[in-house]
Amino acid sequence: MAEDTKQKLKKKLTEEEYHVTQEKGTERAFSGAYWDHKGDGVYRCVVCDAPLFDSDTKYESGTGWPSFWDVVDGDRVELKEDRSLGMRRTEVVCANCDAHLGHVFEDGPDPTGKRYCINSAALDFESDSG
Repeated sequence: MAEDTKQKLKKKLTEEEYHVTQEKGTERAFSGAYWDHKGDGVYRCVVCDAPLFDSDTKYESGTGWPSFWDVVDGDRVELKEDRSLGMRRTEVVCANCDAHLGHVFEDGPDPTGKRYCINSAALDFESDSG
């Protein structure tokens, strides 16, 4: 990433948002703003504002992070192999700006069986009620 882009993002984002989205960090479980959020609306990328997840697909997974069983549109996120921390996982990144969002697992509910386990720090929420 170019140094000027990096500096702009450091000014725009909080320290935690930057760490999560740009350095592939993870917020502590049960600490983020959206892990138990119940509003109706759309969760957007905190970096570029792209719509990522609809509240209709959010569910309580018990993990302490916002969990969704699907994305707003399949082309909104990209999946990448992640072999960090001695495990094999699938990283979820914003397809528009490449921000790290979290990981996806195959232990979610019907109809997809997916659990998109996403950091609150990577998201902004836009309420349906304006």
